Amino acid sequence: MINPSFQYPIFGPEIQCPHCRQTIPALTLTDTYLCPRHGAFEANPKTGELIHLQSGRHWRLWNEEWYRQHTHPDGIRFEIHEALDRLYTQGYRATRVIIAQRYKELISTYLERSTPWRGQADSPKPRLYGLPVEFSPDPKDDPCWDVINFDLEKEPGAPVRYPYFRLFE
Repeated sequence: MINPSFQYPIFGPEIQCPHCRQTIPALTLTDTYLCPRHGAFEANPKTGELIHLQSGRHWRLWNEEWYRQHTHPDGIRFEIHEALDRLYTQGYRATRVIIAQRYKELISTYLERSTPWRGQADSPKPRLYGLPVEFSPDPKDDPCWDVINFDLEKEPGAPVRYPYFRLFE
């Protein structure tokens, strides 16, 4: 007899679509989930990623939230910009952006650098959209940074983590 868990992809018999959050079923005996609005998503058991077959976008799961994995600097910059807009409309102000270490090389050329004044030591402080930027700790120290893209520290209080799909509610 076949174990029923082997009939479904790695995320189980159903998931929420990363785009619309509608519950979508797995196709049995495949690694595919099918959303009636967004098409097929293939689960890769080796990487733990969900791949949207039509667009090639990759997603990873952390605490039951899907996070898009970016391959171009405009994608992560757009996501941060949208999250800042959303935070502002909720009446908060961001004070700092913490970006996942894996995006450091991808986004570093887009960061604003402060120019030191005469006589000051050269200590460039990277900024994005006017906010100080820091990069995350190593994912070995905090595994969430292997999946999430960034945190916004808001005033007052704790950081706010943004899964990509929540930006377009």
